[in-house]
Amino acid sequence: MTTERWALGGDLSVARIGYGAMKLTGWPKGDRPTRETALAILRRAVELGVNHIDTSHYYARDGVAANELIREALHPYPDDLVIVTKVGALVEGSDLALPAAEKTGLTPDNLRRGIEANLRSLGVDRLDVANLRLGDLDRAVTPPAGPLETLCALRDEGLIRHLGVSNVTAAELAEARTITPIACVQNLYNLARRDDDPLVDACAEAGIAYVPFFPVGGFQPITTERLDAVAARHRATVPQVALAWLLARSPNILPIPGTGSLEHLEENVAAGTLELSPEDISTLENPAGQ
Repeated sequence: MTTERWALGGDLSVARIGYGAMKLTGWPKGDRPTRETALAILRRAVELGVNHIDTSHYYARDGVAANELIREALHPYPDDLVIVTKVGALVEGSDLALPAAEKTGLTPDNLRRGIEANLRSLGVDRLDVANLRLGDLDRAVTPPAGPLETLCALRDEGLIRHLGVSNVTAAELAEARTITPIACVQNLYNLARRDDDPLVDACAEAGIAYVPFFPVGGFQPITTERLDAVAARHRATVPQVALAWLLARSPNILPIPGTGSLEHLEENVAAGTLELSPEDISTLENPAGQ
C-alpha cells in the first residue's frame, strides 16, 4: 500500500488506494464472489491499510447488498475507516438514463430515503461522505442545485458529514461549489478514458479529491500494447500499471478498484508501491510511443 494519503473533505485522512464494493454484489451485472469470500475481501482490505470504501444502498442484487456485507464484515468500524456512499439518479439502479421528469432518484423525498437507507444498512448515525449522482440525459433540465440543496439540508440535520458529486461536468461542479463545499468528484476516468483531464487538474487546484470509477476499465478492462510493455518491464500486472499511472497522474486521484477476488485485491493494493519512471509515463500516454 502506498504511504501517500489525502484529506478527504479536509479532515478525513485516507490512503490513496481505496476499495469499491459494487463487485461484491454482481450489480448491475456480472459474477459475484460467495458471501464468505466477500466478507474476507472486506476484512483483508482493511488489514492491508485500505480505509476508504465506496458503496451505496443500490449496490444490491438477488438479496446480496454491499452495505450489509460491509456492516457484517467490519462493524463496529475502525476509527479511521471512511465509507463513501451515493444517492441520486441510480436509485434502485433503474433511472440513470431516464428523461429528467422520470428521474425519481433526484426528488427530495427519494434523496432522503436514499440517505436513510444508507444509514440504516450501514448501521451508522452519520455518513462520512454522500455523493450526489446525476443522470446521463437531459442534463440541462436537471442541474445539481435542487438535489444538492436537499442534501445540504440533510447534512444540516447531522445525517451527512461531507458532500461530493458524481457523473458531473466541469460546469456542474462549478455550480455545485457555489452551493456548498465539495469533498470529491467521482467520474469515469482511466488511462483509456481521459476526457476529464482538465477536471482532474481543476479539482487538484481546488483541493478536491477526484475519485475515478472503473479505474482499470470496469466491464471492459483496459488492454493495450503500451500497458503490456510497461507491465512486463516491472513484472507487474496490467491493472497494477493502470492504477500506478492514476496515482502518478495527480496527487488528488483516489482510485477505488473493485474486485471479487482476494488475489486481485492484494495486487491492486500492491500497485501503490509501483513507481513508474518518466519513460513509463511517456510510453503509456503517447500512442505513437514517441
